[in-house]
Amino acid sequence: MLKEEVPQDKELFGDQSGICYALDANGRYVLAEFSGWEPANIANSQAWEAISLEVADILAEIRAGKRSPLAYHMVANQMDEKLLAEYTGLFRWQVRRHLRPGPFNGISAKLRGRYASLFSITAEELGAIPDTTALARLQTAKLRSKE
Repeated sequence: MLKEEVPQDKELFGDQSGICYALDANGRYVLAEFSGWEPANIANSQAWEAISLEVADILAEIRAGKRSPLAYHMVANQMDEKLLAEYTGLFRWQVRRHLRPGPFNGISAKLRGRYASLFSITAEELGAIPDTTALARLQTAKLRSKE
């Protein structure tokens, strides 16, 4: 694609922009600024919609007493049990166990702090049941951090 043809669809990025490679007038690859591209915007919107549905399901399970708040933070940060175990230095079975309310409530302050530090929150926030507006804040923060 030529540098002059780089898409400038501001739907998802707003006033932010990204960088991509494009061909200049001499046929060489150069960096070109872009503000979005409709297919990418659609794909990102669909991905956030899927994440929103998954987080809503997890919140319902937490409120029903089937899952611990750790499950929310794991899903909201786009992690699975394996990845969370790797980042915390725990075994996968330990993380899986902590996703249940009873075992989660019994973890040590040190371990709670390890989880909280990973998610850049306090230990109190880790143990609290997040409200539904937390997802909206998360989406906004994720979009801004990608810029």
